Amino acid sequence: MPQITVDYSERLADGFDRPAFARDLHTAVAEIAAARPPACKTRFRRTEDVVVGGDTDGHALVHVRIGLLAGRTDETKARLTEAVLELLRQYVKSAGDLVLHASAEVCELDASYRKFEE
Repeated sequence: MPQITVDYSERLADGFDRPAFARDLHTAVAEIAAARPPACKTRFRRTEDVVVGGDTDGHALVHVRIGLLAGRTDETKARLTEAVLELLRQYVKSAGDLVLHASAEVCELDASYRKFEE
């Protein structure tokens, strides 16, 4: 924990510094949500197709989902999502004339969440 998933448009691949984003995101999660940086795990999923309204061209998406164990206040979650958006502004450079749609959410992991490390 935390479990972080970043979905991003394929067209952003060259302009998205994913390792630096993840490093700074882990620091923010530790500072804001009292997580341990070594416990932060981020996976990036590149998406090929993006449709906004009826438009299949001219847009790019980035969505960050952070799964945390229960117990954070709504204020803490909001501070964290604002920090994520600021980091996206810093680390995602839109390609050409694409309209960038960036979003973030903090979700509570289900009580059934378990993990192991080997």
